[in-house]
Amino acid sequence: MDNEKKFETKENRNVVINSETPEMLTNNIYTPAFLRENIGKLMRVEFLIGTNNLVDRTGILIDVGASYILLRALESDVITYADIYSIKFITISNLPYNMLLNFNNGNNTNYSNTYLNNLPQY
Repeated sequence: MDNEKKFETKENRNVVINSETPEMLTNNIYTPAFLRENIGKLMRVEFLIGTNNLVDRTGILIDVGASYILLRALESDVITYADIYSIKFITISNLPYNMLLNFNNGNNTNYSNTYLNNLPQY
């Protein structure tokens, strides 16, 4: 009976931040804390496998721990657990995910009228 209850409940993996949380999860000079500020964004993460093999994964960042990240794939509901120490490059999209969907589906009037007209002036 206890095993059935265990499988029925969804585990909450989000790290709770409080006064006792390690600095590496709260101070954005550390990679995990920096990435936590970008949860919910679309990103391409490149990993170094071995000495010279780069592999990339693209998805929505859904959680960050001290030594891992969780990415949700765009084309499915698959979650990838990845080692934070093998990450070499991360490309983070500044566009909201739903705007990228509209742009990729050929409906880019929202994109051009909303995003391009509201870019910061440098």
